[in-house]
Amino acid sequence: MTQFRKVLSLHTGQPASDGAGVKLTRIFGGAGVERFDPFLMLDEFGSENPDDYIAGFPPHPHRGFETVTYMLEGRMRHEDHLGNVGLLQGGGVQWMTAAKGIIHSEMPEQEEGVMRGFQLWLNLPGKHKLDPASYRDIQPADIPRLKTAQGVEVVVIAGLFDDGTVKQTGAVQRPDTEPYYFDFHLPAGTGITPKLPDGHRALLYVYDGSVELPGQTQSVGVSKLVRLSDEGELQLSSESGARVLLIAGKPLGEPIVQYGPFVMNTRDEIEQALRDFRDDRLTA
Repeated sequence: MTQFRKVLSLHTGQPASDGAGVKLTRIFGGAGVERFDPFLMLDEFGSENPDDYIAGFPPHPHRGFETVTYMLEGRMRHEDHLGNVGLLQGGGVQWMTAAKGIIHSEMPEQEEGVMRGFQLWLNLPGKHKLDPASYRDIQPADIPRLKTAQGVEVVVIAGLFDDGTVKQTGAVQRPDTEPYYFDFHLPAGTGITPKLPDGHRALLYVYDGSVELPGQTQSVGVSKLVRLSDEGELQLSSESGARVLLIAGKPLGEPIVQYGPFVMNTRDEIEQALRDFRDDRLTA
């Protein structure tokens, strides 16, 4: 008998703002983040009102983790202290490893129209938190896309997509946390059964439509995050059509101590990050 991944909890994001007042929805992050290990935070931003996003994210620091920004619509320019400059546009991804320290900005390159996307924070193991920082700007054409036999479109951002009939390696592969990051577009009446390693923490976020999962008597609707058990087969379908993010990773099982944009393993390491930032040594 097939064992399916169980729904452990459902979450609804909360209105928030970040940067210079960008309005967004914090899907998860903050207290109790250990439940989502190795993921620290997921934000969704989306508005056609420029007042909600035009101020952007002026220069700010990070240390100890990775940020993954996936843009659905709009244009955002990245600049950092390393001299990297990149334009993030609809369908593209910015994968930034802050590690020891990076100071960067993300500013809109539009004054009207829709800006919509997601930012995910992915933890780094303690042994790599003080590695050199790096940045990768991944254009839409460089992110693999495929269509399953049922007609489900899959955007393969990270990891290996495998549904038993087709395999596709994503644009990014990372050690330690071994992340999977897929965007599924399910037409009405279709389903998908992506394979994930047992032990990987798995999350689903429905950002359009609704989906059905084994063992759930009701559909999971828009703007809901599903936290799944770490073992079993994953199967999802949609009677009415849906767009869904699947995010999975290998838990690190390490202490998480966070102070704003710094995520380390101990309070002493956080204090050191604050001293380094104050003394202009965060990126040295």
